Amino acid sequence: MIKPLFRKTRLIISLAALMTLTFCLPASAENIKFGHVAPPFHGQAKAADAFAAYVKEKTQGRIDITTFPTGQLGGERSMAEQVQSGTLQIAALTTAVLQNFVPQCAILDMPFIFPDRQTAYATLDDPEVQERIFSYFPKKGFIAIGWTENEIRDFTNNKRPVRTPEDIKGLKVRVMNSPAYIDTFKQLGASPVGIPFPEIYNALQTGVIDAQENPLMTTVLMKFTEVTKYVTKTQHCLTECIIVVGMDYWESLADGDKQIFMDAAKLATGVNRSVNAALHESLPKINISIADYAKQHDIEIIELTPDEREAFRVSMTPVWNKYRKRIGDDIFDFMLDKIKLHQQ
Repeated sequence: MIKPLFRKTRLIISLAALMTLTFCLPASAENIKFGHVAPPFHGQAKAADAFAAYVKEKTQGRIDITTFPTGQLGGERSMAEQVQSGTLQIAALTTAVLQNFVPQCAILDMPFIFPDRQTAYATLDDPEVQERIFSYFPKKGFIAIGWTENEIRDFTNNKRPVRTPEDIKGLKVRVMNSPAYIDTFKQLGASPVGIPFPEIYNALQTGVIDAQENPLMTTVLMKFTEVTKYVTKTQHCLTECIIVVGMDYWESLADGDKQIFMDAAKLATGVNRSVNAALHESLPKINISIADYAKQHDIEIIELTPDEREAFRVSMTPVWNKYRKRIGDDIFDFMLDKIKLHQQ
């Protein structure tokens, strides 16, 4: 009788231990994907990673997000369509691409609409601005929950110093394949050229193009300054990105998890901006600031005066008027008022 009783007791103990372990473990993790195009060192990539880590911590592992940088899940247009269709749960996508789905967000791509980075950040952080712009997304199959960014864009060329709109006239400029960007440089009298990003260096070197526009950090890291003599901090557009969630996936979340996602998006915005700022002071692999790199390589960086920036802004009036018709006077004037309110 002793052995059967012992075995029965041991079985009961084992079952109790198994039940305890089962209740202590979180429910099976839900694995979802978050796509973007930034390289792993970039502020946007670090922001996505911070978003994923926050959600995992706050849900105690119930929601496990894997981030996919450098366009591993496809280009931005493709990822937008994947989010719409529900095959991708989350992505951080530029407004330059999202405006093809939600025309109103093209307001953020208007050239020279932000006088400086600080004003841009203060405007984007205004709760009414976020609520207004994000309100257009659900009808298109997206839930917009927060900001990330690539960077603010500058101009380099191998022909002449650029200080006025007239200085850009006649240049062959590689631009991002976005209607607002193409229209901007057409208005300046340039010839916009749509070539893939990886081909920019060779195109500059061989004279296929005379100029390109990208954030200065990108320009230095991609060594475009080796084949362009003149750098101007035009800061003509902030390449803002929006974190979008698929409609069906969003509606499957409990209210508490939705709040966790929105809190994670706010955290991601701060991480993105702080990492990008730090990268300006210590470039990846080079470990020196952009300013010191420019000095070491005899790169002249032209800073526009307020009057010079104003001349560029005034020259963009026809572009603004064109997009007013597409975007709508209400959102256009709303944003201009907010920018004026937050201008330093």
